[in-house]
Amino acid sequence: MESLGQATTRALALLFSGDAALWAIIGISLKVSLQAILYATPPGLVLAFLLAHGRFPGRRALISTFNTLLAVPAVVVGLSVYMALSRNGPLGDLRLLFTQEAMIIGQFLLAFPILVAMGHAAIQGADRRAWETALTLGAPPWRAMLTLMHELRFGLLAAVLAAFGRIIAEVGSSMMVGGNILNVTRNIPTAIALETSKGEFAQGIALGLVLLLMALVLNFTLGVFQGKGELRT
Repeated sequence: MESLGQATTRALALLFSGDAALWAIIGISLKVSLQAILYATPPGLVLAFLLAHGRFPGRRALISTFNTLLAVPAVVVGLSVYMALSRNGPLGDLRLLFTQEAMIIGQFLLAFPILVAMGHAAIQGADRRAWETALTLGAPPWRAMLTLMHELRFGLLAAVLAAFGRIIAEVGSSMMVGGNILNVTRNIPTAIALETSKGEFAQGIALGLVLLLMALVLNFTLGVFQGKGELRT
């Protein structure tokens, strides 16, 4: 077995040599996770707004349910999607199992509760007079909602980045519904798990470095936007 230093050296060589297999895995990860967060963000934030400003039966139960879903393991979500998409499942005729579309569905279900719970917390903490003032000035409800969301953009952006951070690094759901097929559904977390199980640490370390770099970029981006907000106020 090679040492940590040797594996790290090989990992850096893989990254900077433009290894096609390695960058294909990174591309699949970004493609799947970006699509999942793109599909989940609009309905997630709208539902968060309705839970914060709406008054309807079952509202508190919905809030508690989404807060509870934050703790659901990715593998449980993967199991649920697997059963739904399997041949005998209710969506088996769609033949989506072991495809990128199935991975997107799983990551959508993981991101959605985070967007709703964190979005609800951000919107609920805002001054309700901003919403009421927009309505008083004659803005239609959808325009008043967008105005309020613009005022809360930093908190909502943090929710989006937190959700993206979870799905880009999850392994349970992607492994179960994607099948870890090379050049098709093998993403960064499933590749790390596979290579580690084979004792091939170099590619795992290289992909782990990419994940760390992504986390750094996301946090740096959020910090830049928040810094601009402080300067403007």
